[in-house]
Amino acid sequence: MAHLLEGIDPDGYDRAYGDRELTRRIVPYFRGWGRVVAFVTAAVIVAAVAGSAAPVLVARTVDSAAGEDGTGTVALLVAVIVVTGAAAWLFTFLQQRLTGTLVGDVVLKLRADAFRAATRQDMAFYDSHPTGALVSRVTNDTQSFATLITMVLGLLGQVLMILLLMVALFVINVPLGLLTAAVAGVIVAVSLGFRRVARSASQQQQRALAEVHGYVQESLRGIAVARNYRGEEAAEAGLREVNGRWFRASVRLNRLFSGVFPLLISLTGLGTVAVVLVGGHAVEAGGVSAGEWVLFLEALALFWSPLTSIASFWNQLQQGLAAGERIFALIDREPAVRQLQQLPVPRLRGDLELRDVTFGYSADRPVLKDVSLKIAAGETVALVGHTGAGKSSVVRLLMRAYEFQGGRVLADGQDVRTLDLDQYRRCLGVVTQTPFLFSGTVADNIGLGRPGADREEIEAAARAVAGGDWLEQLPEGLDTPTDEGGRNLSTGQRQIIALARVFLQDASVLILDEATASIDPLTEAQIQEGLDVLAADRTTIVVAHRLPTVRKADRIVVVDDGRVIEQGDHTTLLRRNGAYSRLYDRYFRYQQPDVDPADGPVGGIPDPADAGHSRGTARTADGEEAGTVDAFSK
Repeated sequence: MAHLLEGIDPDGYDRAYGDRELTRRIVPYFRGWGRVVAFVTAAVIVAAVAGSAAPVLVARTVDSAAGEDGTGTVALLVAVIVVTGAAAWLFTFLQQRLTGTLVGDVVLKLRADAFRAATRQDMAFYDSHPTGALVSRVTNDTQSFATLITMVLGLLGQVLMILLLMVALFVINVPLGLLTAAVAGVIVAVSLGFRRVARSASQQQQRALAEVHGYVQESLRGIAVARNYRGEEAAEAGLREVNGRWFRASVRLNRLFSGVFPLLISLTGLGTVAVVLVGGHAVEAGGVSAGEWVLFLEALALFWSPLTSIASFWNQLQQGLAAGERIFALIDREPAVRQLQQLPVPRLRGDLELRDVTFGYSADRPVLKDVSLKIAAGETVALVGHTGAGKSSVVRLLMRAYEFQGGRVLADGQDVRTLDLDQYRRCLGVVTQTPFLFSGTVADNIGLGRPGADREEIEAAARAVAGGDWLEQLPEGLDTPTDEGGRNLSTGQRQIIALARVFLQDASVLILDEATASIDPLTEAQIQEGLDVLAADRTTIVVAHRLPTVRKADRIVVVDDGRVIEQGDHTTLLRRNGAYSRLYDRYFRYQQPDVDPADGPVGGIPDPADAGHSRGTARTADGEEAGTVDAFSK
């Protein structure tokens, strides 16, 4: 059977929790509900006592009817039975109603903790774990665990009632009580023995369901690519594969439960037969009265009920326990980026340094190798190099998105691992090549740069980018709705909004990771004007592949194969005829230079105007336009 479930593996941070541990972890979520918990407990006890009294009263009524007691006594007993039945119904109703509210609040807290745990994870975590699987933990698993809590609270009342009945059974007739207890013991032992197998199968099903969620989310987000390459059939084939694993896991789980449930029902049936035979002989021999015999029959029906209920809900019970394990595994997962201290960071001056830093996304494959780099406060540094050279890795370490394996990263002379991480990150204004907008409005997305900013501040930031003319192109200006990811806006508009967000943030360090790579030249020119204003008196780090951006940097740092191999300004590096000169000759020379034509060629490298090519356009060997070459992508 195991080969049928191949591919449904636990996540690296999954761990096993015992039932006692899960109980200990869930108890704090009931804080603040002391009175409600007390009332629910009282309601459970009252309902259990009332339910337990019913068969005793019925037995007494039977004895009274069979004996010489008057009709009045029988009528009184019947009235008492009705009252106790009504009390049992009322308190059960109140218990279930309050339990629903109580469990709903627990789910809110549990889901918030799971979401908070997901958001505080480092980027390496998201590199290896699909977001769809995380969504499944935050939503489906919390709901499954809530179902478990509701079910357990409901069964507690029945268990309490059974304990009361067992006491009554032993008081009435010890041999029959012992026989009933023995059969119950066998049923409980079988149920507990089945628990481990059922938990494992439930975990497999939950993981398979998370895999389906992850695949569907990824496929739908990339539907445009699938259509462009006519990959719908391949996407459907992939869904059939992951859906097939979920189906096999579900069938396996169903077979396990369909086997244990009839076994438990058979045991309860055999127990009933045994008690009926023994009790029938006792009644015939006169050792047990007719009323006591009716009490035993009523007690048996009530006694088997919670046990068969557990068997009926065993699937949900084990799914809930497995879901609880998955939730707390996420909550307990420590991010790889860990701070040694939490020193306050009111505002950075902007002195940054990498000192002998070694880093790899996996420990055995270093991307940066003993990198040392100093960036002075207020300096603009451009990182250039071939694809995969390690440029973006440098800025990601400065952002504390990943944990480095060796060396030190310093901010204003202080090890970044000793700083308050939230305060440190608020000092960094980051704009990436692919901007992401949240559902809401343009103003909402800009306002993320500084929570609490008023409308005037948001509008001022918006108009500081590209002269504010872009707002006139939006149908409702700042109040224009934004779809998930900003799909209803152009790439340039999304990037402008992201830049306006950084303007509003007013961070002391500006990080531009190819921020203008996806923008047309006109919009880029408009944005560049705003960036010049924003970068003034700020430390600015640019991962760039466009000549105008590179030339404006105070210092250019060439990264190759995870090492810093050259540093200097544009003119100095060209005259050196080293790595930067070769990059320029290969990638930059056909881009529009941001220089005065009177400056002429630099360092022996001909100006693009003299090269016989169209300015700003690269061409292939066949003379066809190839567009701007993205030489310095991540």
